[in-house]
Amino acid sequence: MRPADRLFQIVLLLGRGRVLTARILAERLEVSERTIYRDIQDLVASGVPIAGEAGVGYVLRRGYQVPPLMFNEEELQALVFGADVAKSWGDSEMARAADSILAKIDAVLPERLRPALDTHRLVVPDTHMTERSSQMLGDVRDGINRGMRLFLDYQDATEQSTERIVWPLTLLYWGKSWTLGAWCELRQAFRSFRIDRIQTLNVLNSSFPDEPGKRLEDYLSGAARG
Repeated sequence: MRPADRLFQIVLLLGRGRVLTARILAERLEVSERTIYRDIQDLVASGVPIAGEAGVGYVLRRGYQVPPLMFNEEELQALVFGADVAKSWGDSEMARAADSILAKIDAVLPERLRPALDTHRLVVPDTHMTERSSQMLGDVRDGINRGMRLFLDYQDATEQSTERIVWPLTLLYWGKSWTLGAWCELRQAFRSFRIDRIQTLNVLNSSFPDEPGKRLEDYLSGAARG
């Protein structure tokens, strides 16, 4: 990696709002900690507002505007692949957002990189979710984004139906299906629900509280233990 590219990557990593030590940055960028310390000094000397110190960690102060992004061919390939997956296996709003992202990237790419947007080296087959599942996915995403409770009429693998109210926390994509991870008021425990098994879904006009033990990090830590 060229020094200029490495400096840019450091700014991006620090701009995510987390304090990162020189050791973590060195591991991410596959260089020595001494190189990271030197790069941090160079960035600070050039006016980049980095806060922190050796042994404690570094973070980019809020409000700093990262320079316009440019991508290499590998990064463009990853973006196109992700956008194609979103268009095939996301809801309609996600698909429109994916098209919008690619259009914005295409507008600023230099001519030499534009063909990378039309590569067919990685192909997402033209199979899609059903319109019904796509609508369900969009409603679930809306509930998650707004922190609203959901009413589900759900049919499990044995075709048994239950009605329940859940607190939507996350969506997990498994290749050809989506799973909703949620806190279930009926079971008073975390549960997972396949989107294609939801018979009826309503976003309720009530938000769910931020309670210890019922948060996204609690769900994820439980999933990791399981």
